[in-house]
Amino acid sequence: MEEEQQKPEQRSNKVPRRAAAGSASDSSGVQKRRGGGGLRHHSCQHCGKSFTTSGSLKSHQRVHTGEKPYSCEHCGAAFTQLSTLKSHQLIHTGDKPYSCDICGAAFKQLGALKSHQRIHTGERPYSCDQCGAAFKQLGALKRHQLIHTGEKPYSCKQCGAAFTTSGKLKVHQRIHSGEKPYSCEQCGAAFTHLENLKSHRRVHTGEKPFWCEQCGKTFSQSGGLKRHQLIHTGEKPYSCEQCGAAFTQLSNLKAHRRVHNGEKPFWCEQCGKTFYRGSQLKKHQLIHTASS
Repeated sequence: MEEEQQKPEQRSNKVPRRAAAGSASDSSGVQKRRGGGGLRHHSCQHCGKSFTTSGSLKSHQRVHTGEKPYSCEHCGAAFTQLSTLKSHQLIHTGDKPYSCDICGAAFKQLGALKSHQRIHTGERPYSCDQCGAAFKQLGALKRHQLIHTGEKPYSCKQCGAAFTTSGKLKVHQRIHSGEKPYSCEQCGAAFTHLENLKSHRRVHTGEKPFWCEQCGKTFSQSGGLKRHQLIHTGEKPYSCEQCGAAFTQLSNLKAHRRVHNGEKPFWCEQCGKTFYRGSQLKKHQLIHTASS
């Protein structure tokens, strides 16, 4: 009888069972659930993305709210993440805490250092799933993928021309603005493209880095080398639509077309005679210089 009387008391002292996993939520309405291994997840009610800590979730939610609680005391720029603010502040301090142990190059951000180190290692961790081309930078892969999609997301507001990168659009816009941001230090000649400035500098230095493997002739421009190589191959890629005459250079084709259309854009200032080619005018002018 004593044992039977004690049983109800033993049952009443048991701890109540917890609610089923996944059914609990905190006071803010953020859903909490347990994943495999008992790890608690915090999921965003806006997009459903889950996080292992409440701090990570709060940081993520700023994407939806637009809140930027971290501001720069120097310029007032605001950021959603403290780490982003710290990276930004290096602009003002000039501090570059991350340096390459191979060449000594210094960087403001760890990510920039890791990206730089691939120059030494040759690592290309980003590969295209369509053609297998590999890249050192994620941005380079994304630009490459536009070749397959045909997408040109950057368009000119003035003429509608579209481009795969913002950089190409900016270069194109100089056609409309007339901007020539690259100028020669020696003669002041200005150019819309940096590559054009580099090519121009060879006029002053005399450098001819492009050479023909067949005859050894050197050129200051890659275009000059390509035109020269047609002498060896015999290729004549430019042909006249009217008579079929073929030429190694586009300029020669344009000059030839004047035979058909009768255009003579080169004229002598002394006697008024006109010519198809500039070279013909130069030869003619020797008549006047010899007589004088």
